Amino acid sequence: MSRATKRKHVMKEVLEDDFSLPTSEQEIVRVLESRGNNLHQVESADKNTFLISMPTKFRRTVWVKRGDYILIEPIAEGDKVKGEMVRVLSNEHIKYFKKNNKWPVMFDENDKSDQEDNDDDLFVNTNRPPPIESSEDESNDSNDSDSEHDSAVSES
Repeated sequence: MSRATKRKHVMKEVLEDDFSLPTSEQEIVRVLESRGNNLHQVESADKNTFLISMPTKFRRTVWVKRGDYILIEPIAEGDKVKGEMVRVLSNEHIKYFKKNNKWPVMFDENDKSDQEDNDDDLFVNTNRPPPIESSEDESNDSNDSDSEHDSAVSES
């Protein structure tokens, strides 16, 4: 199977709305940060943090960022890496899990606190000047002076 065909099938699997509920051994976790080498530090519903691995089929095809929710399966071997990614959950998956009472309550509380945050910590680009707000009177005056300047230029 070519690389492009493999990517196509993986993306179809990820984007396809497979709304199967998690099994008894699967767990929903939230990504805290990427550790490199396809390892991600995650937080479970009971506030435990641990590492999970991304399977080979998802590498270079699926990107995971901080705050995303993932369905994982625990792995027995290994002390540090305690799970493997099964699926990245979209908003539709989350709504479906909430509807069927499979969504962890702890993640609902965190979402509410995230929405209350303000935009004070957003990055401000200092390379561009801030937009200047002007009233309509000033803009009309500048248009009149521009037209006078244009007519003076055309006469000479």
